[in-house]
Amino acid sequence: MKRVYFITGSQDLYGENTLRQVKADADTMASFLNERLSAYAEIVVKEVVKTPEEARRVLLDATNDDDCIGVITWMHTFSPAKMWIKGLQLLHKPLLHLHTQANEKLPYASIDMDFMNLNQSAHGDREYAFIRKRLNIPHDIVVGYYRNEEVVAKIARFIEVASALDYSRHLKAAMFGSNMREVAVTDGDRVESQIRLGWESNYYGIGDVVDIAEKVSEEEVAAQLKEYKENYLFEERDHDAIAIQARMEIALKKFLKKTGCQAFTDNFQDLHGLRQLPGLAAQDLMAKGVGFGPEGDYKTACLSAVLMKMAEHRHGATGFIEDYTYDLSEGDELELGSHMLEVSPRFASAKPRIEVHPLSIGGKEDPARLVFDSIEGKGIQITMVDLGDRFRLIGMEVELVKIREKMPHLPVARIMWRILPSFQEGLTFWLENGGGHHSVISTELTLDDIALFAKLANIEFVHL
Repeated sequence: MKRVYFITGSQDLYGENTLRQVKADADTMASFLNERLSAYAEIVVKEVVKTPEEARRVLLDATNDDDCIGVITWMHTFSPAKMWIKGLQLLHKPLLHLHTQANEKLPYASIDMDFMNLNQSAHGDREYAFIRKRLNIPHDIVVGYYRNEEVVAKIARFIEVASALDYSRHLKAAMFGSNMREVAVTDGDRVESQIRLGWESNYYGIGDVVDIAEKVSEEEVAAQLKEYKENYLFEERDHDAIAIQARMEIALKKFLKKTGCQAFTDNFQDLHGLRQLPGLAAQDLMAKGVGFGPEGDYKTACLSAVLMKMAEHRHGATGFIEDYTYDLSEGDELELGSHMLEVSPRFASAKPRIEVHPLSIGGKEDPARLVFDSIEGKGIQITMVDLGDRFRLIGMEVELVKIREKMPHLPVARIMWRILPSFQEGLTFWLENGGGHHSVISTELTLDDIALFAKLANIEFVHL
C-alpha cells in the first residue's frame, strides 16, 4: 500500500519531557488519520525532527521511498526554519503543510507557559511557512483542528491528488500510429510532458496488436463475450462483429500488460490489419480505468488516466469526451459530446447496449460499439494544451443533462451538458485560452481538485 509520511517539527530547546509529549501527540494524530484515511494510503508517523540533519534525512528518505506518495508536515512547537532548508531542497514528493494543534480547546483554568511552549503551532507553523515560501516549494495547506470533518476531507483530497501525481510519474502510454495528419491541438511535446509529468508516450505499430490478436484463443474470446453479456445488452445476431472487438480488447490488454502501459491512443488513419476500428474494445478498457485518446492524442489519453486515478474513491464518472455540436436554443444552449465510438460506459445512465452499425470513416467493417445516454449531474470539463513554452490545463464547470429528444439515427454514446455559468461566457473563455476539442469530463472531481494537481505539478491552470 502507498504511504504518506507524517513529520512533526520541534527543537532540542524544550527538554526531553516536552519532546516525549510531542511524539505522543504526533502518534495519536497519525493513528486517528490512519483510521479515517486507510482507504487512501497508510499514514506513517516519523520521529520528531529537532535538527537540520534529522530534517535532511527524513525528507531524503521520503524522496527515495518508492511507496511514499507525499509528506505531511506539522510544527507542534517552534522549529527554527533554517534547519528545514536542506531537507526541503531534497524533497521531490507532494507536500502538505498541516496547520493544526493536538488540543482543540484551551485549558483556560490551568494554562501556563509550559503549555504555551508545548502547543505553539501558531508560532512554529508561521516560521516554517516562511521558509517553505522562500524556497518556493509546491505545497498544499490545510488549516484547522485535525479531527474536524472538513480538515479530514481536505487531507483526503491531498492524498488523492498525491496518488494521482505518483501514478502520473510512472504512467506509460502507447501511441498506435502518430498524431492525426494536419491536426494541431492534439499534438504536443512528448519529451517535455515526460520531464514535467512523467508521461512516457511512445509509438508502436498497430501490427504489434494485430499479431497478438491472431494468437488469441477461442476460449479467451468466449470468456470476454461472457463478461460483455454480464455488463451490457446485445443481440445474438451481432455475435460475430462483437467477437472481433472481444479479440481486439484481449490483444490490447495483453499488449498493455507486456509494455506496462496504462493508456493508449489510436488513429483511424492507421488501422492496417484491423477488421474494425476499436470501439467496444476501447470503451470497455476505459471502464476499467485505462486512459484513451483518439487520433494520436496522447495528452488526453494520459490526462484521462490520471484523473480517473484521482477519482477512484469517488462516485460518478470520469473519462474522455469530444466536443461535437450544439443545440443553440436561445437562453438554454446545450452541447452534445460524443465520439465516433469511444466514450466510457461509466457515464451510462442505464445498462448500455452493444450495437453494430456502419461507420463512414476508417474504411473498415461495421464496428460494434456501446450505445447509451449519459448520467446527469454537475461536473467539470478539463483539457490540456501545449502552448510551445508551457503546458496549460483549462477547466470549466458543466452540468450533464438529460437528452432532450430521442436520436434514433445517432447510434453512439451521447453526453449532453450545459456550460456554466453560461454558454457564451464559458465558450468565450475556453476559446480565448486555446481549449481543444478533446477533453476529460468528470462528475467526480472539482476545479479545486484540478487546481491542487496543477499547483503540485507546477502546471499552468486557467479556469472560469
